[in-house]
Amino acid sequence: MRVRLRVQGLDGSVQVQEFADLKESEAVRRVVSLGGKVLAIESVPVASASAGGRNTTFPLLLFSQELLALLDAGLNLTEALTTLHAKERQAMPRALLAELLRALREGRNFSDVLAAAPEHFPPVYVATVRASERTGGLPQALARYIAYQLQFETLRKKLVSAAIYPVMLLVVGGFVTLFLLGYVVPRFSSVYESAGREMPWLSRMLLAFGQGVHDHWLAVGGAVLGVIVLSAWAMSQPRWRQRLLDQALRLPGIEQRAAEFRLARFYRAVSLLLAAGIALPRAMGMVTGLVSPAQRERLAQSRLAVEQGQSLSAALLAAGLASPVAESLIKVGERSGQLAEMLERTARFQDDDFARWIDWASKLLEPVLMAVIGIVIGTVVVLMYMPIFDLAGSLQ
Repeated sequence: MRVRLRVQGLDGSVQVQEFADLKESEAVRRVVSLGGKVLAIESVPVASASAGGRNTTFPLLLFSQELLALLDAGLNLTEALTTLHAKERQAMPRALLAELLRALREGRNFSDVLAAAPEHFPPVYVATVRASERTGGLPQALARYIAYQLQFETLRKKLVSAAIYPVMLLVVGGFVTLFLLGYVVPRFSSVYESAGREMPWLSRMLLAFGQGVHDHWLAVGGAVLGVIVLSAWAMSQPRWRQRLLDQALRLPGIEQRAAEFRLARFYRAVSLLLAAGIALPRAMGMVTGLVSPAQRERLAQSRLAVEQGQSLSAALLAAGLASPVAESLIKVGERSGQLAEMLERTARFQDDDFARWIDWASKLLEPVLMAVIGIVIGTVVVLMYMPIFDLAGSLQ
C-alpha cells in the first residue's frame, strides 16, 4: 500500500504527497514535523496508484488533445473525463482515468490529482494545469501544452526519419559482407587450394577468415543474433537507452548541437509556464530536468541571479545559456513585457536551425556510409580476385 496525504503547507497551498515506504502514522509525523497540516489520508494499492505499472507509457499528448476537444465542445471537466474513460479500451489508461475521476468526485483539485501520478504527468504539465485553475483557462493551458509538445514531437520524428536510411544501409551492407565472407570466399578458397599457386598475403588472410566463418557459421550466426537481441533489449530499457544516448551525444560535432536542442526545450518550457502565470524564478526551477547536468549547474546560477534582481538575458548570457540571437530576443521581451512570446520565438529559431542541421547531416552521412560500405565490399572482392589477376599476368 502507498500512503497518500493531502497536505496544507505553511503558505496555505494544498498539495498531495505520497509515501511508499512509510506507515500512515510515520508519514503524518514527517509532514507535521515539517510544518504541514494533514487534511486527508488515503491508502492506495501500489498497482492502482501506478495505473498499470511505471513501465507503461500514458499517451499524454493524445489525452490532452481529446480533453481539449471535449472541453471546447462545452463539457465540464468531470464529463469530459467520464467520456474519455468510457471510450478507452486499453487497461492502463482506463485504470488511470478511473483513478482521476474518483479523486475529482472526492472534491480534489485536478492539478493535485495529476501531481499524484508523476510517472504519467510531468511537473511542467501539472504546473500549467495548476496555474489555469486560478484563472479558469484550462482549455487555453491545454492548447499551449499541446503546441509545446507538438514542436518537440516534430523534431523527434524528423530525427528518427533521418536515421532510418543510414541504419538500413549499415544493416544491408553488413549482411552482404557476411554473405561474401561466409559463402562466396570459401568457394574461391577451394579453387585456389586445388591450383597449388602461391597467393598474396592479404588474399590468404581473407580466404582463411572466410573459411573460418563458413566452418563455424552456427557460432557466427548466433553471435550476430545475440548482438541484435542484446541491442534491442538495451534500447527497450530506459536506463541503458539513456546511457547509449548520452554516449552518442558526446561525439564530436553532436555535443554542441545537443546542448542547443536542450536549450530550445528549456526556452519553450519556460515560455509555457510564464504564459500560464507562473513566476520566472519558479519556472526556471521547474524545468531543470530538460537540460544536461553541466547546464543544470549553470542554470541554478542564472536562477539565483534572477532572484537577486538581474535580468534574464544577462543571467543566461553570464551562465553561457544564451546565444547572441537568444540574448537579443529575450531583451526585446523584457522591454516590451512579452517575455513568454520572445522565449517561444527563441526556441523556434533554434529548432529551425537544428532541423536544418539534421537535413545537412543526413545528406552528408548517406553518401559517406555508401562509400564506406562500397570500400569494404570492394576490398573483399578485389582480394578474392587478386590471385586470378596474378595468374593472368603470369600467363601473359
